[in-house]
Amino acid sequence: MDFIHSDFMGGPEHVAMVTLDGQANVMLMDHQCFEAYRTGGPFEYRGGWATRSPVKLAPPHYGRWHVVVDLGGKLGSVRVGLRVLKTSAQGRVC
Repeated sequence: MDFIHSDFMGGPEHVAMVTLDGQANVMLMDHQCFEAYRTGGPFEYRGGWATRSPVKLAPPHYGRWHVVVDLGGKLGSVRVGLRVLKTSAQGRVC
């Protein structure tokens, strides 16, 4: 299984902003779900098949979070950029 992966510590006040140069699965998952994904087990995630960029995903609670990008079994390649941003008190990305 080929995928691109990065992790960060964050919570609801953070936004993972993922930029893509094509379509791909963009998934945000906790550490337990990432391990299940990596080993082929059942897992849950936020996100899904992205047809537009950027994709913005916010963790529901504080912890270690994993951003995973894959092509969903399709052939090809995708270039990925990731920035984790803190939001303001009004919910705007800073």
